[in-house]
Amino acid sequence: MSELQAALLAIGLGVVIAVYIYGWWKQRQYSRKFGATFQQSHDDALYQLKTEPVAPTIVQASEPVIVNWDAMPVGAVVELPVVEDVLPVMPLAPVEPEAESMEQLNPIEAEAVAVEPCTLLDARCDFIIEVDPDQPCSAEALDGLWQRRGEFGKLVQVCGLTLNSVQWEKVAADSQSYYSKFYIAVQMVDRGGVIPLAILGQFCDLVQGIADEIHADMSFPDTNATHRNAQAIDVFCAEVDQLVGVNLLPQGERPFNAAKIAQAAALLDMKLEADGAFHLHNASGYSVITLVNHDARPFQSHTLAHFSTPAVTLLLDVPRVENPAEVFDQLVQIAQSLARTLPANLMDDHRVQLTDAALAHTRTQIVEVAAKMSARNLAPGGMQARRLFS
Repeated sequence: MSELQAALLAIGLGVVIAVYIYGWWKQRQYSRKFGATFQQSHDDALYQLKTEPVAPTIVQASEPVIVNWDAMPVGAVVELPVVEDVLPVMPLAPVEPEAESMEQLNPIEAEAVAVEPCTLLDARCDFIIEVDPDQPCSAEALDGLWQRRGEFGKLVQVCGLTLNSVQWEKVAADSQSYYSKFYIAVQMVDRGGVIPLAILGQFCDLVQGIADEIHADMSFPDTNATHRNAQAIDVFCAEVDQLVGVNLLPQGERPFNAAKIAQAAALLDMKLEADGAFHLHNASGYSVITLVNHDARPFQSHTLAHFSTPAVTLLLDVPRVENPAEVFDQLVQIAQSLARTLPANLMDDHRVQLTDAALAHTRTQIVEVAAKMSARNLAPGGMQARRLFS
């Protein structure tokens, strides 16, 4: 064997190994994202109506108090129900009166109402610290925060009041503006639960250190009371956190060919994305309906022709979608269209064929979830809902 042949053989083996490693890595990413969806042992909302209508199976919890976003000053707290299995907290402070005018609002609210470009912070789900330096600062002054913001397990955001344009904007580590004031916040609640009280304390200590370095005054709400409020929000979020899935199984013994699935999905404006799933986007560009492989293996454009699967699932993440009942109607239409094209049967997770009554009952549940969220001033699919259910 010549040196040239040996070199070409080595290069070929290297390419094969690289492709294998890339495919393994993509499958691992996909499994992490969607695998938990199919491993949970929740009751199937669609299965409940296969014989006769029953009451919705949404978990009931003690009624939490959700703070009104538009009326509550940052430091205000409210009396909350007892939440089991949480860290002990200090007694709550008295309830502050509800603000009724611009003059009665806390400064962060008054400024946010007057100038709206920075609306990313919310006193219900963010722990917001006001940092007021004695001299205008750039984002570089917060270098300690940028270096450690990944340590808290929750999203850390900064809002700054610009010196020249006098407006609030989101501050990034490379922002070039100078700011006369900062609001530094950590998101307390998401699908991972509530930030631990000890971690919240570490966040406060970090910001305190930064404030000392830049000679700034610092103020923030009561840590224990705010954390207790976040626990109540988490209880409510768990109550309305609903993921609806419709399974498509082949009519017969032969599995679906992935290339045919991709063609059928493309006709329905669903696009294969980097996460290995097909997505349908709304007018705002958000994914509202997802088509995934039931066994959690990712769809990949370069393997579609040689890839088969025994089932696929259409998913609707109810709290993260605007007008979720209407989107569910769209999901059903897509499922029926795919069923005709592939062909397939619509099934629940118990492999029981879905009926019109079952689908209607699921839609009723979705309407009730959306109504509960709206009653708490938490619009399904809105910015805050997408943050809380992330």
